[in-house]
Amino acid sequence: MTTRVPISPDLLNWALERAGVSADALVEKFPKLHEWLAGELAPTLKQLEAFATATHTAIGLLFLPQPPEEPLPIPDFRTLPEARLSRPSADLLDTIYLCQQRQAWYRDHQRLYGAEPLAFVGSASVTDEVSGVAAVIARTIGFDLAERGELPNWSEALRRLITQFEKAGVLVMVSGVVGSNTRRPLRVEEFRGFALADALAPLIFINGKDSKAAQMFTLAHELAHLWLGESGVSDSQAITRPDEETERWCNAVAAELLVPLEQLRQIHQPVNALQEEMQRLARWFKVSTLVIVRRLYDLGALDEEMLWRTYREELERVKALVTRESGGGDFYNSLGARVSKRFASAVVGSTLEGQTPFTDAFRMLGIRKSATFYEEARRLGMHG
Repeated sequence: MTTRVPISPDLLNWALERAGVSADALVEKFPKLHEWLAGELAPTLKQLEAFATATHTAIGLLFLPQPPEEPLPIPDFRTLPEARLSRPSADLLDTIYLCQQRQAWYRDHQRLYGAEPLAFVGSASVTDEVSGVAAVIARTIGFDLAERGELPNWSEALRRLITQFEKAGVLVMVSGVVGSNTRRPLRVEEFRGFALADALAPLIFINGKDSKAAQMFTLAHELAHLWLGESGVSDSQAITRPDEETERWCNAVAAELLVPLEQLRQIHQPVNALQEEMQRLARWFKVSTLVIVRRLYDLGALDEEMLWRTYREELERVKALVTRESGGGDFYNSLGARVSKRFASAVVGSTLEGQTPFTDAFRMLGIRKSATFYEEARRLGMHG
């Protein structure tokens, strides 16, 4: 006789909603799913285990009397009402938890080697003048506008910016999936990035599903969060003026860092047609045209009506470009980007020295094979 497990349909529905999966999408794998959800039939333990795996749910949670509350483990600075009201997805939660585990390991690693706390983390406040803080950030990370203008494309500009952040001591992780699981893509509609503030192990995560130009703005926005010493998850966009004071300030600092108003004033050519000028400035500053629209408004070159009309048109155009831009790439390059080159170097070095077990290193780096690990070590200039 088949033993069935009495499970509350509420918990099954909760698991589906949390995973962002519809019942219809799983009915081929679980033909009796609709009967489970209606409370007409209970699954077997084996079926329940498979359902937990399919919905990225710890199976123990399905035995609770009611769905658990799973608040975000860091402050929620997202501005879109639907993002703030809806339950955080399993993908977002698991990404934050994974980054927190990596951060905890790296913090211990830094302590072990007697690293000094980074003075810039928590050095600013939202009452500080935006242009002054942006100038300090630019000096601290060696952010040279002229050099950025000469880079061939947004990808190179983003790579260069990440390298500068990492040299300053920030772990920067860019990924469009949960861990290394390509079947679990992250949704830009839910979040664009987050910051985990810490004086020894500051960490920025960027949703790699976003366009390269948009990632530039998110990166700058999350760095402003670190300057405040505040962790948080964001859906930052240059154009928005959030109700939250922290987000408004971080947006303003990011915009000034990427497109300083004084430089914009010097090179802006009002005689050009708006669309042509936006494209020219976006290429020069290596930011999205959406950031340029916002800065032209700040400069006084656009009125509010023109700002919103242009913004809506650009938003549609950029959305079309993002789908064409996404592509594959070398696994090892993406591994360095996904877990931060600084972090990967620390983990690989510690593992080769015998201080970190291989199993822990594989889990944190999101790799399964020894060959992959040693190839990464070789690429980082280390040898086992």
